[in-house]
Amino acid sequence: MEQRNLGSQGLRVSAIGLGCMGMSEFYGPSDSSESIRVINRALDLGINFLDTADMYGPFTNEVLVGKAISKRRGDAIVATKFGNARGDNGEHLGVRGDPEYVRKSCDASLLRLGVDVIDLYYQHRVDTRVPIEETIGAMSELVEAGKVRFLGMSEAAPATLKRAHATYPISALQTEYSIWSRDPEDEIFQTVRELGVGFVAYSPLGRGILAGQIRNLDGLDEKDARRRYPRFQGENFEKNLARADKVMEIADAIGVTPAQLALAWVLRRPEGIVAIPGTRKISRLEENAAAVSVSLSEHEFEAIENAFPKGATSGDRYAVMDTVNR
Repeated sequence: MEQRNLGSQGLRVSAIGLGCMGMSEFYGPSDSSESIRVINRALDLGINFLDTADMYGPFTNEVLVGKAISKRRGDAIVATKFGNARGDNGEHLGVRGDPEYVRKSCDASLLRLGVDVIDLYYQHRVDTRVPIEETIGAMSELVEAGKVRFLGMSEAAPATLKRAHATYPISALQTEYSIWSRDPEDEIFQTVRELGVGFVAYSPLGRGILAGQIRNLDGLDEKDARRRYPRFQGENFEKNLARADKVMEIADAIGVTPAQLALAWVLRRPEGIVAIPGTRKISRLEENAAAVSVSLSEHEFEAIENAFPKGATSGDRYAVMDTVNR
């Protein structure tokens, strides 16, 4: 598995990581035992970058990841997040970035993961009520205390990232990026390049639509979060599916799967991106891992661009967009 640098502080991870969120919540029922097998198979393949967060479950996804790596801690680079506050019953309590909450969240994540140090600790969403310098300052104290190795941010706007990085070096910015989610190309890519910050693309398979996994919403569980996203509703979904089908035709012509094409497209962007597709199946994991060997020509890039050009996606990423790009 290819390894890539995230930031300029020494963090190096697999080019393809594993998003673990769906193993506990948001995409319907899951099997914890099978998910643990998936995580261990990922480590066998050299996929060492595991992504979780305290809010996933809530709280149970970190426990799951901790169990999976309990005997293989040295093989895994664990990234987790704080900031999307949730209650014990799953209720959403808003975004928090105050120093007290930062410290409390880190200690709780360490306990659930069963580790002595978190490799990459992200602010999941920016709390606009708290100066970013205060949040990052509290996070930097965690590094000094030996509880965290590197710092990251998720869905932060360029101006916020610059202020954060001036407070303490940020190793990675995580934001949604794929063939159908290309907003980072406007300003974010230039900003991370200037600052020397790594970029982690979450949902690089468009939450399944770019992998050919979703043809309609009838097969999705009633609690599946995708049912609430504007891009998966009504006319938006039909338009996006038609675009995705054209990309699938290109994958067929090349002789790769749609998922491999979508991942290869992300991985070959000039910014040296790391992608963290999620899956709960070993077969899908192995399929995704093989994407590092897919080489796309300029002609194929152009064909993908024509099939699903920037700005062609119908609908917003989330029903409520006021917590992203802050």
